[in-house]
Amino acid sequence: MEIQISDGIVRRVRGGKDAPMNSLAIQARTVANFLPLLCQRAGAKIVHNSDANYTGIRFDTKVGPVVLEIPTGDGSYRLVHEFIEPDENGRTEVEMRRFPQIYKPQGIAHITAEFLQSRGFLK
Repeated sequence: MEIQISDGIVRRVRGGKDAPMNSLAIQARTVANFLPLLCQRAGAKIVHNSDANYTGIRFDTKVGPVVLEIPTGDGSYRLVHEFIEPDENGRTEVEMRRFPQIYKPQGIAHITAEFLQSRGFLK
């Protein structure tokens, strides 16, 4: 499933009809296709967030949402834990891991799944 966030409004994107077809969206879909069943059970969704300016894959884990942000340009993939409410320092997210774009989509999916499972994010 894909969702789009714009001006604070969350909309479900109907496959093929309303779905963005830019390079970030295509890359996110490619990585999502290689995610193991464990990640798919965690409610993996492709998110196009124009408010926070990212496209990524969101996992609804037992400790809150985690997003794999797809890089723009020469940037790195970011695995970010988003908080529902800001913590005592006012942060709304914590970057947990970065990895370069040298990996293929299968590798990105594998690294992400292994990281989430080994840190206790997935059931």
